[in-house]
Amino acid sequence: MTMPAMQTPAFFDTVPAIVVADPLAEALGAVEGGLIEYHYVDAVKLAGHSCPTVAGAWLMTRAALARLYPGETPRRGEIRVEMRQALDEGVAGVIASVASLVTGAANAGGFKGLAGRFGRNDLLRFGVPMSGEIRFTRLDSGQAVELSHRPQAVPRPGALSEMLHDALAPQASAVARRAFADAWQGWVRAIVIDHADDPALIVVASPARE
Repeated sequence: MTMPAMQTPAFFDTVPAIVVADPLAEALGAVEGGLIEYHYVDAVKLAGHSCPTVAGAWLMTRAALARLYPGETPRRGEIRVEMRQALDEGVAGVIASVASLVTGAANAGGFKGLAGRFGRNDLLRFGVPMSGEIRFTRLDSGQAVELSHRPQAVPRPGALSEMLHDALAPQASAVARRAFADAWQGWVRAIVIDHADDPALIVVASPARE
């Protein structure tokens, strides 16, 4: 039985990809040269949805890696990710999962490594005091960058709350559901495309090296 092809909003394909070098993937022959290209749709598949939080997490991760590796390819598995919020607080888990996807950073249950190399466990931490929302740190240099995202910088479409109510009603029509979905993804598109480099949306600060 042939499964239907996955269909996603067209703008997913226009979000710039993030390319990283994963030494473990290279060592095990999973990817030629260890180069892995992540796309926004990968974050959507991981989260199971596309929303302002997933978009914001993608943009913060992209901005952090650009700041930490100027002119270089980021090294997956060699970056620590820390969250200010606790794991069960707010949307910390969603944001962390996107950052983990791209950087390889994992909690205590993550990959322990091979012959003392390539470990990713204990690189993802929660409840860490900081001024930002999330901190990325290069393990080789100790250089760190903190970021916060302010979704209010991109106002939600008018009447979105009413459209959501209509779309979730037990007898909601296909038209109502489609209208809400289109408006919602239009909002996400504005965030991840139109405001991708907006400093009012993604706030970046570089703390001192460790």
